[in-house]
Amino acid sequence: MPNPYFQFKQFLVRQDGCAMKVCTDACVLGAAADLTGATRILDVGTGTGLLALMAAQRTAGATIEAVELDVKAAGQAADNVGASPWGNRIRVHAQSLQEFAATFPPPFDHILCNPPFFRNSLRSPDAARTTARHTAPDTLSFAELAGFAQAFLLPAGRLTVLLPPPEMAHFEQDAAATGLYPLTRLVLQHSPTTKPLRHITAFGRQQHPCQQTTLPVYEAGAPVYSPAFRKLLQDFYLAF
Repeated sequence: MPNPYFQFKQFLVRQDGCAMKVCTDACVLGAAADLTGATRILDVGTGTGLLALMAAQRTAGATIEAVELDVKAAGQAADNVGASPWGNRIRVHAQSLQEFAATFPPPFDHILCNPPFFRNSLRSPDAARTTARHTAPDTLSFAELAGFAQAFLLPAGRLTVLLPPPEMAHFEQDAAATGLYPLTRLVLQHSPTTKPLRHITAFGRQQHPCQQTTLPVYEAGAPVYSPAFRKLLQDFYLAF
């Protein structure tokens, strides 16, 4: 059974009420997204509130909106936010992204999302976990996410998304159809000799060659965190 909480250096994430727990790739997304100059940030599908909390720690004064469809998870995210040092800067909305869009929020500098991504795999018997892990028709399609970002990003704003490589290829097609294009791509690997596990891609309205970097979590052939991983997560993980 997963630990009911995850302790970071500056905040605690309780996760017993959420289908999807704190995971390494989401932590990398929260630490790697370029939030330079961002004053309004949106976390789509916040779950435990992890990405919103990481964004708050990394920015000085930014307002962060966090949207979560699952009411129980949204409640736990709100509790995690309230117990953090940044409760006055993060607002959790217990609603779908479509419902949030209908409120016509002011535009954002940056949108973060670790979206549902198992398009064709078997559904989990846990309904909440299925909602968190699968794409439409369950909850949110790639096209809807890209369309929302196109409508609610500032002209120079960015959407940063975490997906497995095959699913990212699908998302890039849907994003391009709305006028959003990959700017940077971080390729996450278990180690330098293994195949990519996830792509963390930032999208914007500019169209130019995508800059790609690679991040191994562990060193080759050893259960030791890589120097690059340690550097990226040093402000968050107690072990560093």
